[in-house]
Amino acid sequence: MKKIISTKNAPQAIGPYSQAVMSNGFLFVSGQLGVKPNGEFAGGSVEDQTRQSMENIKNILAVTGLTFENIVKTTIFLSDINDFAKVNEIYASCFKGEFPARSTIAVKTLPKDGLVEIEVIAAQ
Repeated sequence: MKKIISTKNAPQAIGPYSQAVMSNGFLFVSGQLGVKPNGEFAGGSVEDQTRQSMENIKNILAVTGLTFENIVKTTIFLSDINDFAKVNEIYASCFKGEFPARSTIAVKTLPKDGLVEIEVIAAQ
């Protein structure tokens, strides 16, 4: 069984997908760009966009009573691999103690020409 998860505290889906889906105790959060809930980018830097992406994830997790500590896997997509260290520093600051498993991938382009997109899987 699956349950669609949505919040107005994160940007609405810009295509045929859900912000998140809960299934069998796992929350699958769709990739979050550094876009504010109103659809505008949080800023032009990868740091601004990473902070906003993580804020969006936090707000989606909160709908189900979960936090960053419940995240078991993340995937980070970067439009420029040279931004890895900047993104990594902000990403790491969101966690206490143990980190989830993670993949980081450089891609040619991201939706809306974003600089970073982060998706997560969390467990209850």
